[in-house]
Amino acid sequence: MGRTRAFIGIGSNLGDPLKNGLEAVNRMGQLSGCRVEAVSPWYRSRPVGVEDQPWYVNGVARLETRLTAVELLHALLGIEADMGRVRKARWESRIIDLDLLLYGTACLQEKELTVPHPRMHLRRFVVVPLSDLDAMLVHPVLGRRIGEILNDLEGDETQDIQPLEGV
Repeated sequence: MGRTRAFIGIGSNLGDPLKNGLEAVNRMGQLSGCRVEAVSPWYRSRPVGVEDQPWYVNGVARLETRLTAVELLHALLGIEADMGRVRKARWESRIIDLDLLLYGTACLQEKELTVPHPRMHLRRFVVVPLSDLDAMLVHPVLGRRIGEILNDLEGDETQDIQPLEGV
């Protein structure tokens, strides 16, 4: 199988969130058939959909992989589990969250995986770091560049995101 470029959303708001994000990137680089090509700058973001949670640290990693999309999803879930993530409730605080955002130009709708990530274009904490990596990247369903999608989200003050200083 050839190599595919994949983009992974990274988020954490428990423990040391930046350290958790960096550890997840390190572990992605150790996956068989995967190479981390780039990592976005890191951002602090207000939790979406819930109150009374610590802010998140978010970033995006660009991988080159020989794994299929489903194999990559399972590898990412394995990293989450190895780092101590336990899934109990939607939108709960988490030590690490790894989302397969894009897998090449694939559009997949399977029982356990939808690519592109179905809500990525609505979330500044995903689109901002993704745009840092490649603003010209085209969303395979919407047919729009990530930079254009980011412009649509600029006026949304409910999604507070700030560059993480000193990183």
